[in-house]
Amino acid sequence: MRLVLASASPARRATLIAAGITPIVQVSTVDEDAVLAALPDGRAFSGGTTNPADEVAALAAAKCADVCKALSTPGTNAELPEGEAVLVVGCDSMLEIDGQMLGKPHTPDVARERIRAMRRTSATLWTGHSAAILAPTSSDDDQRHERTITATVTCSASTQVHFGDISDAEIDAYVATGEPLHVAGSFTVDGLGGPFIEGVTGDYHSVVGISLPLLRSMATELGVFWPDLWDAPRP
Repeated sequence: MRLVLASASPARRATLIAAGITPIVQVSTVDEDAVLAALPDGRAFSGGTTNPADEVAALAAAKCADVCKALSTPGTNAELPEGEAVLVVGCDSMLEIDGQMLGKPHTPDVARERIRAMRRTSATLWTGHSAAILAPTSSDDDQRHERTITATVTCSASTQVHFGDISDAEIDAYVATGEPLHVAGSFTVDGLGGPFIEGVTGDYHSVVGISLPLLRSMATELGVFWPDLWDAPRP
């Protein structure tokens, strides 16, 4: 079975490839702000009662559903195997620190301010995961058929990240690379930001952006045998 990654994240793709799974990438077009605004009780830490796990789970589910909808029409993605079901996976990450949920900073000033606030502290990295089985609506191999969702599951995971004592000069140099501008929480653990992370309590892969143990559990719940996702034939 092929896995479709509903994300443009190079880190998530690399994590899957290292685990023996080369995903088909289909990026979602979800308006994240609109998804969060539509949560029943409002965003957490903004007067609402929605918790961090709800927020990242909602975003992951929206991205997964968006890609499933896009792929339901035949010919949408040339890599999609005809006549076969695929596992679609959506993810989203946010950093919780001092009662605030932080996504991507986008600008150098915001990134610099956030990293200065994070040094010598610990924060919680929340990652939402949503997986769906997208299967052909017919078994007739002579025709190209639409696909439909047959099962879904959504979960979230949290990991503690411990930041080191980063100097202002190091922060300026790191921000100047551009790396922290487009990642949740303004840092990476698997890239240039790694030396500034003193430790992780929990699943390292979740901090990178996709928890392999959690994803395997979710796939099993959907009836997918994890080794069937590997690129090479299993023994």
